[in-house]
Amino acid sequence: MKKMNYQNVKGTLDYLPREEEIRRNIRRTIEDVFIQYGCKPIETPILNYQKLLASKYAGGAEILEEMYTLSDRGKRELALRYDLTIPFAKVVAMNPTLKMPFKRYEIGKVFRDGPIKTGRYREFTQCDVDIVGVPSQMAEAELMMMALDIFAKLKMGVKIQYNNRKLLVGFLRQLNITEQMINRVILILDKIEKISKDKIKEELRDAGLEQTVIEVIDTFLQKDLTGIIEYYQQLAENEDSIKQGLEEYYELQSYIKRLGLEQYCVFNPFLARDLEIYTGTIYEIFLTDKKIKSSIGSGGRYDNAIGGLIGSQQTYATVGISFGLDVILSALLLEKIEIEDAKLDYYIIPIGRPLEAFLVAKTLRDKGFKVELELGKKKLAKALEKANKEGAKKVVILGDDEVAGNTYKVRDMETGAEWMEKHNY
Repeated sequence: MKKMNYQNVKGTLDYLPREEEIRRNIRRTIEDVFIQYGCKPIETPILNYQKLLASKYAGGAEILEEMYTLSDRGKRELALRYDLTIPFAKVVAMNPTLKMPFKRYEIGKVFRDGPIKTGRYREFTQCDVDIVGVPSQMAEAELMMMALDIFAKLKMGVKIQYNNRKLLVGFLRQLNITEQMINRVILILDKIEKISKDKIKEELRDAGLEQTVIEVIDTFLQKDLTGIIEYYQQLAENEDSIKQGLEEYYELQSYIKRLGLEQYCVFNPFLARDLEIYTGTIYEIFLTDKKIKSSIGSGGRYDNAIGGLIGSQQTYATVGISFGLDVILSALLLEKIEIEDAKLDYYIIPIGRPLEAFLVAKTLRDKGFKVELELGKKKLAKALEKANKEGAKKVVILGDDEVAGNTYKVRDMETGAEWMEKHNY
């Protein structure tokens, strides 16, 4: 028989206990902050109708190319979810009686057949919060504060870059760029920190923009932050989109300043995000040490998605944020940051008395302690070595003498002190 070549599907990972312990600790930390902020849990299916995930209110052309598609026995066209946002929008659309504002969180696996790099795989876990029913920038401020709280608890230095798509869209409209072309131009401008300005101009030229328009965009790219805001103020007189964008920008800025978050939240006028669903404020979270260059969290406002999914002109004020569990793990492993393990309280070593060892383990577990029972018949020295590796705080040694005296011996693994405890067998 030919030997099977065992290996993982490209872009998927196994997490062995040490990494998985850290991963679950990250997840618990994130979930605890979500709950602390009053978010309610939901869970959505991994399998969805392809039509839902391919909606124009969904992920945009680039992500749709990475979507895993399949069909069931009834020949229905299905797909694996590539994010948690559209399944959430579907939940709101299907449940019109939900009380607003509705603030939910979900942590789950998503799938994309895309390029693989550090922290970016084809099967990965997202941790999302979305708020529906808050039109003001209070929702954005809340999510940005939440993100900073999470990374402070994880002892990771981060900066949040933010922008407002209404400003960029309004600027491009003023140049008489068609609506169809605007998204393509925004995707090019989004590369400003990755490629040179000359390369940006070349890509704008390849997209079909006239030279005069490219020159105006180039002049815009040369401005500093103050110059860009002043330029937007001038354009706002004739462009409602820019006027609204500036109002939202100033409102969000007022919260950031009052909360003392200015050093962590930086306005980036060229940040665009590559999803077409975003309608207002957008943000991405980056490590300050740049050990991983891609973002480790992102989000924004998408007021048209829920109404669009149910074929309604009604807008649902919606803002979301998403954290990549796997990329956060990769960053922590690169940093070699020690996350405190959930250490064993007791490691029980039976010396020929397995039944009584079970009784002691049950008694200690009933009291709420974390207990592991040695099941492999290791000799005392080897069992103590394993207990040490596992980081057990105390070891219980149980042999004939202990059982005869209705006791068990406890050893403190840090101090080496030993004593006897009573137990009725």
